Amino acid sequence: MTASPLSSMKSPWTVILCAAAIVTVAMGVRQSFGLFLPQMSMALDIGRSSFGLALAIQNLVFGLVQPFVGALADRHGAGRVVLGGATLYTLGLIAASAATNAFGIHLSLGLIVGLAMAGCTFTVTMGAVGRVVPAEKRTMAFGIVTAGGSVGQFLVVPGAQLLLADFGYRMAFVILAGLIATIAAFAIGVAGKPGATTGLGPQQSAREALAEATGERSFWLLNAGFFVCGFHIAFIATHFPAYLNDKGLGIAIGATALALVGLFNILGSWFFGMAGDRLRKQKVLAALYAARAALIALFIILPLTPATALGFAAIMGFLWLGTVPLTNGLVGQIFGVRHLSMLSGIVFLSHQVGSFFGAWASGFVYDLSGSYDFAWGVSIALGLFAALIHLPIRDAPVARLQPA
Repeated sequence: MTASPLSSMKSPWTVILCAAAIVTVAMGVRQSFGLFLPQMSMALDIGRSSFGLALAIQNLVFGLVQPFVGALADRHGAGRVVLGGATLYTLGLIAASAATNAFGIHLSLGLIVGLAMAGCTFTVTMGAVGRVVPAEKRTMAFGIVTAGGSVGQFLVVPGAQLLLADFGYRMAFVILAGLIATIAAFAIGVAGKPGATTGLGPQQSAREALAEATGERSFWLLNAGFFVCGFHIAFIATHFPAYLNDKGLGIAIGATALALVGLFNILGSWFFGMAGDRLRKQKVLAALYAARAALIALFIILPLTPATALGFAAIMGFLWLGTVPLTNGLVGQIFGVRHLSMLSGIVFLSHQVGSFFGAWASGFVYDLSGSYDFAWGVSIALGLFAALIHLPIRDAPVARLQPA
């Protein structure tokens, strides 16, 4: 990948690889939280809905502050924002290790880690990448960064399971906090003020960019689709290990399943990133969501065995975060990259609202009924809905970006 005129400070590959490393660590640790549910719910005497609420708060806070954090990154650079996020993340995990009740978990894993995630994951890092990569290679670069989250999931989740088994959840959180602290080193690779770059398109204030985006129907359709993605991912990441444990397969199968999700999403992120540079992104997104719905339906129809559980995890992993490079790619394609972090942050807020309901409502219904059947059914319906609403999205750049 050759350098674009968008940056004279760092090579595109430096920014891409550092962004991927940041996401690898941050998302890898986050995807392990579902493994903590059985042990923590017993130790603290809290229900699954209460633990799910902590992760739901995390997802909601993550989304609510993302547009503002994205705007800060657009204005002051991604490096400072990532450093702040990593610091908060470390403190949040240490606080979680010391929590003694549900409120402590809601405050640490929920509020503090939610704030932290906004500063050191996809929206901020992809904004930095989007400014240094040519438009025709942008979605592929986003796919590489997204794959970083999956590498982390594949590597960190099994390690977290070993930590839980050998040391218990409190020490596991402390060790993972030390891992998160390493993000500070990679923040250097994405540092730099966006104002130092050129080629970002016509001048436009953040307020003007917001008004332009919210006046486009396609922007709202992207928001609705990303809500569904958030519901799917939060439900499965939070409750799938416990679901398998309930069915007698054991928590170790759940850890293996989450690791497989991460492993196969490395391939999926690359594939969908490549597809987004060659095909109409909205059509690829529609096919991805339809495939998710079909996969979930097949999974709940077939007898549950270790083989079907791991097969489901592998295929769902391929479809897991392919939505991220495609959705961010569409935002950049339609509205340009000057305010990419802010606008992607708004779309990501919708994703996190979906995550809130996927994590909390699924646990709430389980506590009422003793079953996840309703949550699986809702997941199928939402997948079909998302497939349909992506079809009418217009991917042409807005008039401001059209050639004179």
